[in-house]
Amino acid sequence: MKKEIRLEKLQQLNSKIIKCKKCPRLNSYIKDVARKKVKRYSDEKYWGKPLAGFGDINAQIIIIGLAPAAHGGNRTGRMFTGDSSGDWVARVLYENKFASTPTSQRLDDGFFLKNAYITAAVRCAPPDNKPSRDEFENCFAYLEQELEILEKTNVIVCLGKIAFDTCCKLLKIKGQKFSHGNVILHEKYKIICSYHPSRQNTQTGRLVWKKWNEIFAKAQKLINK
Repeated sequence: MKKEIRLEKLQQLNSKIIKCKKCPRLNSYIKDVARKKVKRYSDEKYWGKPLAGFGDINAQIIIIGLAPAAHGGNRTGRMFTGDSSGDWVARVLYENKFASTPTSQRLDDGFFLKNAYITAAVRCAPPDNKPSRDEFENCFAYLEQELEILEKTNVIVCLGKIAFDTCCKLLKIKGQKFSHGNVILHEKYKIICSYHPSRQNTQTGRLVWKKWNEIFAKAQKLINK
C-alpha cells in the first residue's frame, strides 16, 4: 500500500478514535477528570477525549501500552506525555535513536518518533487503570487497523502483561507467557515483553533503568534482522 494511502487511512482511523463513545463508563470518566482536574494542573485545559496512537507511518517498531494516564495523556492529548511513565518512555526512545528529544511534556514540545509508533490496548484513561473486558473489546479493532496500516512494522514491544495479552489475541498466539525481556517469534513479528514503566514498577525497583534500556537496545537490533 502506498504511503499516501496509508497516511490517509491512519488519519481517518485517528479521527474515528478521537470521536469514539463506545464505552459510556470511560467516556464519562475522562470528561469528569478533565473538568475537575487536579490542583497541580488546575490552570491547564485537559484533552479529555480518547487518544489515537502517534509516530512514524513507516515505523518498524510498535510500542503497545495499556491505556492513557488520567493526568498524563488524558490531559496533554498524547500517549506517554506529561507523566512519569512518559518520562521513562521518552528518554529510552531518545537514547536508542527512536525519538527526537529525551522528554515528552506537551503536544507542541517538538517531540516526535523515528521509526517507532506508540499505541495502546485501550484509548481512554480507565478508573484505577482497570478497563473492563467489554472496554478492551471495543478498542480491539483500532489496534487491528493500526497494525494493518503500519505494514513496515516487524517488532512489537508490549509494555506490561495486559498489552502482551492483547497482542497475543491480535496475532492469535497461544501458550506463551509474559516475562520481562522475553522475545517471541511470530511469522511476521518479533514480540518483546517488558514491564510497564509505571511508578508502581519504577519506584519499587521492579523495573530498573538498565533492564528497561536493554529492551529498546534489543528492539533496535531486531528491526534489522
